[in-house]
Amino acid sequence: MDENNRNFILAIVLSMTVLFAWQFFFVPTKPPKEQQAAQTGQTQTSGEATTPTSSAAGQAPRPSASTAPQPEGAPTGMTRKEALAASPRIAIDTPSVRGSISLKGARIDDLTLKDYRVTVDPDSPQVILLSPAGGPHAYYAERGYVGDPGNKMPLPTGDTLWTAEGDGKLTPDTPITLTYDNGEGLTFTRTISVDDKYMFTIDDKVANTGTEKATIYPYGLVSRHELPNVQGFYILHEGLIGVVDDGLEEISYSSALEDPAATFKSKSGWLGITDKYWATTVIPAQGIPFDATFKGSDKGGRQHFQTDYLMQAMDVPPGATVSLSGQVFAGAKEVNVVDGYAATYEIPKFDLLIDWGWFYFLTRPLFYALDYFYKLVGNFGVSILIVTVLIKLVLFPLANKSYVSMSRMKKLAPEMQKIKERYGDDRMRQQQAMMDLYKKEKVNPASGCLPILVQIPVFFALYKVLFVTIEMRHAPFFGWIQDLSAPDPTTVFNLFGLIPWDPPMFLMVGAWPIIMGLTMWFQMKLNPAPPDPVQQKIFGWMPVVFTYMLASFPSGLVIYWAWNNFLSILQQSVIMWRQGVDIPLLENLGLKPKADPVDDTEDAKSAREAAEEKRSAKASRRAERAAKQTAAETDDAAAESDDAVNGAEAAAPAPKKASPKKGAPRKRAAKKSAPKAAGSEADGESPA
Repeated sequence: MDENNRNFILAIVLSMTVLFAWQFFFVPTKPPKEQQAAQTGQTQTSGEATTPTSSAAGQAPRPSASTAPQPEGAPTGMTRKEALAASPRIAIDTPSVRGSISLKGARIDDLTLKDYRVTVDPDSPQVILLSPAGGPHAYYAERGYVGDPGNKMPLPTGDTLWTAEGDGKLTPDTPITLTYDNGEGLTFTRTISVDDKYMFTIDDKVANTGTEKATIYPYGLVSRHELPNVQGFYILHEGLIGVVDDGLEEISYSSALEDPAATFKSKSGWLGITDKYWATTVIPAQGIPFDATFKGSDKGGRQHFQTDYLMQAMDVPPGATVSLSGQVFAGAKEVNVVDGYAATYEIPKFDLLIDWGWFYFLTRPLFYALDYFYKLVGNFGVSILIVTVLIKLVLFPLANKSYVSMSRMKKLAPEMQKIKERYGDDRMRQQQAMMDLYKKEKVNPASGCLPILVQIPVFFALYKVLFVTIEMRHAPFFGWIQDLSAPDPTTVFNLFGLIPWDPPMFLMVGAWPIIMGLTMWFQMKLNPAPPDPVQQKIFGWMPVVFTYMLASFPSGLVIYWAWNNFLSILQQSVIMWRQGVDIPLLENLGLKPKADPVDDTEDAKSAREAAEEKRSAKASRRAERAAKQTAAETDDAAAESDDAVNGAEAAAPAPKKASPKKGAPRKRAAKKSAPKAAGSEADGESPA
């Protein structure tokens, strides 16, 4: 098999691996540390949230279950609007979100994202992130306090009705203040503020006006009811998430339903629930020990998912006031925003809220490069084209070396064929002869694979960036591409919209996948077709297979692949031209007659030189014979001319001498055959 075709087959195998097995490379792995899993102490009521409660005083607090206000999932039959009206509220209005906070439980349970819509249609509804308990798709964040078991002191939980000071709304410039007096000497004052994006800061003050010390345990939770519409890709984590004990914990929705609750101890971190583009997390005060719990349940078809933390005991002496702060993040996972929060609030590994995957060291720099050029050109599609060119430039030395080696391999093809014929089935001697030939000609047969191997991580990284970053969501290119994170919406099976018919999903093969397939086909035509008819058929169908498979990939990735193929065609053509190797593209396309292959091996060159010398010698001999023949013919012609002249003189009568007139000069003899007369005249003989 031709070495170039061998490399191409390897490229196909590697690419197929990319397409079929990519999910196995991105399966989340657990940090190498011991995990503690325990079932909750009480049976959770179907569809109800659980409030963490402490264990006996003096022991490390451990979450257990107690019933909380009845949330969505129970048969209340309320609509979202009715659930919102079931409790008094304070409005939220910022440049990025709008909604309300329920005074019952001081829950953040009504949030709509102003900058994002459900579909690419600008008239589609805005994305609703959080919804109240009792209505459909309940999803909320809550902070409160619990006491020691057996202690009946009222404390603020999800059932507590807080009192608002004033009638204002929560904005970035106007925080709100809530109060709760338990009637037994404890007064809780909560101040909630919000920035212009998605971070809520909750500052609590607990004043003890009683005569005895109070021991309370702060908690925070994110509760969600009903299984959301998840993507179901291994490359993307959706479900329960958190950083505890400096390790990332990811538990999918399905695993949370199947496995027992997982509990971890930590002094810093955060936890919550994440989807592809949105997340809600609770962030406790850093440096204070807490227990974190991840759990899920399915009771009668009503699913419930919850992450919560329970902090260590906090003592409030009589006459004292203690303070505690924490944050709640609820919004879109915008990269720069999340990174800014991680730095501002010193939240450990908060950037992992975005699932960058195993190739973190590539995906983040790649995103920042795309984002940088996007800010310059205003189009993420153009940014992808620019970054692809930069990647080509970075990899140019490696690709150049590879293509040069491949060009040399192409020149060695006839000699390699001779080696195969010479040694037949003796594989050992054949391989040794091949290695000697490679060493002599300074060729690395494996160099053609290096660019392919290097580009696989780049492919994965770009796929990850396009798939998980919200910045790519609904980002348009030109023409019909209005969402680079979604597949090409056109299809050849309805003539790209000319026929009023919506084909099924498996027939959605758009224009850009077809363009990608054509560039792949042209790239294949840069190399001669393999001699094996079976291989020819495989190579012929390969662009079709890839076109069909990539039709379901994000259009931004397909554009990258097509553009990368085009640049590779140009690069390989230039390198082949500089190496003096024929570019068989036109011949392979049938647009130009195929020229006979030129054998540039040393033996072939010697044979051609010998043949040229032989042809030159033959030509010289022919020229010499022609010259001799021409000279002989010239001599014969001269002799015949002399004989004719002599014969004519002999036959002619002698002329009479005439007496010249006086004063006239004597005529000189003109015949060569009368030298004597001529000589007499020359001697000055006088006239008579």
